[in-house]
Amino acid sequence: MPSLRNMFSSLASRAVHRAWRAAQRAGALTAEHPGPHAFRRIGTGTRLAFPQGTIFGAPWIELGDHCIIGQDVTLTAGMMPDLDLGPEPVLTLGNGVVLGRGSHVIADTDVRVGDDVFCGPYVYITSTNHSYDDPERPVGKQWPRTAPVSIGQGSWLGAGAVVLPGARLGRNVVVAAGAVVRGEVPDHAVVAGAPARVVRRLDPEEGWQPPLRTPPPVPVPEGVTPEQLTALADLPPGGAD
Repeated sequence: MPSLRNMFSSLASRAVHRAWRAAQRAGALTAEHPGPHAFRRIGTGTRLAFPQGTIFGAPWIELGDHCIIGQDVTLTAGMMPDLDLGPEPVLTLGNGVVLGRGSHVIADTDVRVGDDVFCGPYVYITSTNHSYDDPERPVGKQWPRTAPVSIGQGSWLGAGAVVLPGARLGRNVVVAAGAVVRGEVPDHAVVAGAPARVVRRLDPEEGWQPPLRTPPPVPVPEGVTPEQLTALADLPPGGAD
């Protein structure tokens, strides 16, 4: 009898997982299947994984080509649903943007994420922050401050990074996990901490300062197949010499 129960339990588990995979396929959003959201644009090859987080203001959200939007990602334009935000997009993702699982992009005013920006999980990008000017009024009931946000192409934001209103990140910026970024960050800089500060920069003449502690990774040569890479991984140390 226990073996019969185990068999039914195994069959039920497989059925649940098959149903969930089917729901993930059916619930993903693409240009061809945008679901209930009238996005201003969903580019070719862009996919929003299911389940999505909160989405509103879709007519003012523009998603470039070949973006990967993970599960439970929130994308909002405007302070609340059903507002008329004018003729221009409010939230713009460039081509090839990756937003990791659980990330939030909150655009009450202009937020622009450049091409090929990669974000780890649970990144939070917002153009709005609560004010606390009035000491007698609850912070959550005070009118917020807003300022545009821009993130330059090719940047990388680590897990849990926070980008605050008014932040302007240059090109190929690295934001360490958990960093809280505000203000301007120059091109080719690494920032860390809360509040974030520049901990490494690329000098046109002297290279990275302070110098990198590890050599750059060697790219896989063109034409190498997955089978060849697997065979190399099985070689003993020194076997590829």
